[in-house]
Amino acid sequence: MEPMMNIRKLALYSTFLSVSFCTGSVFAATTKNTSSPVKTSSKASPAKVAAPMKRAAKARNTPFVAGGEEGVIVTGTHATNRHARQSTSPITVLSSATLRRSGMMNLADALAKTYPSINMSTMGNDAGALTSFIRMRGLNPNQVLVLVDGKRRHTTANINADAGPNFGATPVDLNMIPSNMIDHIEVLEDGAAAMYGSDAIAGVVNIITKKQDHGLNMSAQTGANAYNGDGWQYQLNADGGLKLGNDGYIHISGQVYHTDHFVTNTVDNRLAGYVPAGAANELYTGSVKVPKNSNKIMSTPEETRENLGIDFGKNLTENIQFYGQITYAHRHAEAYENYRIPSGASASNPELFPYGYSPLETIDENDYAATLGLKGGHLFGFDWDLSSTWGEDLDKISNQNTTNPNMYAATGYTPTTVRTSNFRLAQWTNNLDLRRNFKIANVVPVTVAFGGEHRLEQYTIRAGEPASYEYGGTSALAGLTPQDAGKWNRDVWAAYLDGDFHLLKNWDLDFAGRFEHYTDVGNTENGKVSTRYDITKRIGLRATISNGFRAPTMSEQHYSAINVGPTSVLGLLPVSSSEARATGASPLKPERSTSATGGIVLEPIDGFHIETDVYQINIRDRVVQGGNVTGAAAISALEGMGVSLPALTQLSENAVQTYYFTNGASTRTQGLDIKADYMFRMHRYGNLTLSMALDLNRTRLTHNGMSATGSPLLNAQNIAYLTTAYPRSKIILNALWTIGKWDVNVRQTRYGETTDMMTYQDWTPTASICPIDGKQLQQSSSCFAQFKNSPRWLTDLEIGYRVNSRWHLAVGANNIFNIRPRKLPGELNQLGGNPYDTFSSQVPMTGGYYYGRVNFTL
Repeated sequence: MEPMMNIRKLALYSTFLSVSFCTGSVFAATTKNTSSPVKTSSKASPAKVAAPMKRAAKARNTPFVAGGEEGVIVTGTHATNRHARQSTSPITVLSSATLRRSGMMNLADALAKTYPSINMSTMGNDAGALTSFIRMRGLNPNQVLVLVDGKRRHTTANINADAGPNFGATPVDLNMIPSNMIDHIEVLEDGAAAMYGSDAIAGVVNIITKKQDHGLNMSAQTGANAYNGDGWQYQLNADGGLKLGNDGYIHISGQVYHTDHFVTNTVDNRLAGYVPAGAANELYTGSVKVPKNSNKIMSTPEETRENLGIDFGKNLTENIQFYGQITYAHRHAEAYENYRIPSGASASNPELFPYGYSPLETIDENDYAATLGLKGGHLFGFDWDLSSTWGEDLDKISNQNTTNPNMYAATGYTPTTVRTSNFRLAQWTNNLDLRRNFKIANVVPVTVAFGGEHRLEQYTIRAGEPASYEYGGTSALAGLTPQDAGKWNRDVWAAYLDGDFHLLKNWDLDFAGRFEHYTDVGNTENGKVSTRYDITKRIGLRATISNGFRAPTMSEQHYSAINVGPTSVLGLLPVSSSEARATGASPLKPERSTSATGGIVLEPIDGFHIETDVYQINIRDRVVQGGNVTGAAAISALEGMGVSLPALTQLSENAVQTYYFTNGASTRTQGLDIKADYMFRMHRYGNLTLSMALDLNRTRLTHNGMSATGSPLLNAQNIAYLTTAYPRSKIILNALWTIGKWDVNVRQTRYGETTDMMTYQDWTPTASICPIDGKQLQQSSSCFAQFKNSPRWLTDLEIGYRVNSRWHLAVGANNIFNIRPRKLPGELNQLGGNPYDTFSSQVPMTGGYYYGRVNFTL
């Protein structure tokens, strides 16, 4: 523990060291940074060194969402000096200023606020609530590739093991990257596995970090969910740069963040049955009164996080540059689970908790990443880049304010705080990239790029403390057993080739191919063809066709768990186990995709930009939840793995369910993206920048696999998770007005309809029968109720004032009118504590949020 405490202190100290030692002037918040150190001679004058940075600042790119001038992109192409609107594939660039004006403190939330193709589920469940998950174009979080300065970012070790659209996800946790470290983000809206490898099916998010060698930026923000009076947050940021000699830099970014729980105003707690007359604000459980809102399951976690980021670079010779990056983050978070009643047939340890209790699932997480590299030119005419990146995520999952009721009944002892599991995921990635520009027959400009990659991936599961899994385990989350534990690794070898041909002045053609070998799942070959033809300087056409893949993660192949609810047990079987095979499981293989996009880029008048792109993504062998088994077969599978089940499983024939990961589906996702922006220069009345971004999206199931036992792998509920839990449309209308020292930002967001197939919960009469399988309708895994979240509009407002060249103040309100999701009817509201559809990626459940922010620039 002592080394961890020292590292956490270092993160805090570094935040304030960057404040103390960084001096000088700083570019405006919209300054463009190159993704590598500025190449200069060691003998160059300061003016010559500064000139490229000034030119880059002038070329700052914030199109579509925030408006502004174009800049050079580095995502989706190996060509140099390519602008976003010149790209053969659609790319959106989000500036740090745009993200800041979202009013959201976390990067994942800011992206969902400002980019229509990215959404988040209403609520995370269990340990999945403790990590950020974004969905792009309606696909799983695992199908989005995240890069930092063009280098693959490692993923979280904390798996979302609960049913739902995020099932099985172990994506990059964006919130572990300091948000004030970011200069801008480039989002590639296309399949790019041929360029970047696994996971780039829905698209690529490339985070470009700050690299100034001078200046100081500080900010503080606080806010709360005003209509509830909880969910209070604060965040402190500081970043600044220093020179390393005459031709180097170091940029340090530090951040401290905290948020309290946000809890929906639940007034329908049914854990103890019906409320007697005269008990409007209390529930009677035997002789004990408890508050009606005691079940706080539908909530956001309490979280405290410290983040540190360091970028550095220096010219070693005139043609060789040394560069690197280090990030570190620590998180402690706690999420409420279902309330346990103090008395009655299903009471849980009334001797220890006479008024009942709400267990807390917690995470203590340490996340590290480090990149070191050398890059240069003139190697047989090639520019080259040699880099090594290590990333690691360490998670300790615990259960607090809990009991092991069966252990207590048998031995008279139970812990109230227990460690349930540990996870570790590490990636070591080594890259060599080469690029050369030349002309064919001295006429056709060509950029050729090729390279290789080796990646070592390691995944470790450590069992929980015995008291967390013995006798059926602790309430809310049973610990992982020694049978669940293990250590696994694999090697990935890859090579790619890319050729960009500028056949005519107005015609560009790009070919890319990539081969990868996985030591556990075999080989993949992927290709991509992109082209763009500019009919005039105001009209351009572009199209791409590619195939891609996503290798099953090591978590999907080896993870298993059991979740214990007040009235149910849900077990995830490891797909490689004999118990899973007995219920129909088979080994996992890579997902395969075929993507096609086509679009038009217009500038009908100077400064008015319009982009329209249609896309289709076919995915086969999707890794999904499948093989749901209930009753005796589920009990037999869990007992075969050494799990002892609690007595509560006898309450219902559907009380025990098991499932596993499987290549169980093929889907087709089709959509339309439209983006437009224009700035009105109104002279003494200031400037008004208007922008619109729209994503229309639909996913259909094209194939439902069959298990080895001959039953469909996906039921109606799982199909809905894949196809309709994501908004059919999302539109963001933004207006930014700047006049004198004032700036006003108004954002209107419309979320389209979502549809889920909901489980019949505890208020469903026990005598009701599912007509499909003849079993109880309550908790049925065959019969479901359709529930629609109708479209919603949200309104956000931020007003800022620049006091002087250094100070800027802002106040804002997101969701001013406190729009919430549609409420569930009683028979679909689990235990009365889940008033909304937790799996819908539509309107957030948190309602109105008010905040204030102070920025200081030196």
